[in-house]
Amino acid sequence: MFSTIREDIRTAFDRDPAARSTWEVLTCYPGLHAIWIYRVAHSCWKHEFFWFARWISHAGRWLTGIEIHPGATIGKHFFIDHGMGIVIGETTEIGDGVTLYHGVTLGGTTWQKKKRHPTLEDGVIIGAGAKVLGAITIGQQSRVGANSVVLKDIPEHSTVIGIPGMVVGKTESLIEDGRINLDHHQMPDPVAQVLRHMLTLIDDVNERVDGFHADEKADNAKDSRLNKDMCKEHQKVEDFLGGDGI
Repeated sequence: MFSTIREDIRTAFDRDPAARSTWEVLTCYPGLHAIWIYRVAHSCWKHEFFWFARWISHAGRWLTGIEIHPGATIGKHFFIDHGMGIVIGETTEIGDGVTLYHGVTLGGTTWQKKKRHPTLEDGVIIGAGAKVLGAITIGQQSRVGANSVVLKDIPEHSTVIGIPGMVVGKTESLIEDGRINLDHHQMPDPVAQVLRHMLTLIDDVNERVDGFHADEKADNAKDSRLNKDMCKEHQKVEDFLGGDGI
């Protein structure tokens, strides 16, 4: 037990540059307190003391502002930064090295008593206020931007933003030597990207109109290139509108 607590404290130092001392982390980090309370509740849940497990979880919510269902499965080196308003549902599965920020919801989307909450693979980072809903999987080392709403599976090493969430890029390793990449501000803008593609499409159309009276042989070569560009840009716009990102 004590070795696990030491690991949790080490994780806090690795993930939060504001951590100054072990005493501060022990006494002033509600995310850690919520994880420790969850472990007690989860143990009771596994031994089928369901009401008592829920009561412990409820007490933990009152103390920390973080609600973790005792039936959830959580791996090692899990870190909750700030934490207020986080909700983790019953059938949620969380891998190793995952980080959640305040206001995150890992919620269900069905009344049926089956797997109905998300699975977060190793090294995932979920930004403040994001909602991940349903029995979907967020691939390892992926990052979900603040206030995004994710409703479908996300491949590993992806960056996801928006409502509904869409893949807008690929990530390299988000965790190195236990420390996460905190460059949350370096997110692409998918709306700007699709507008750029639309402008390219319009330029191609204009160039075709301008070339109606050009030399026939040159015109054929140009038409072939323009057709290829237009098909490519059309496909990118369709991908964006379909929620697949750019």
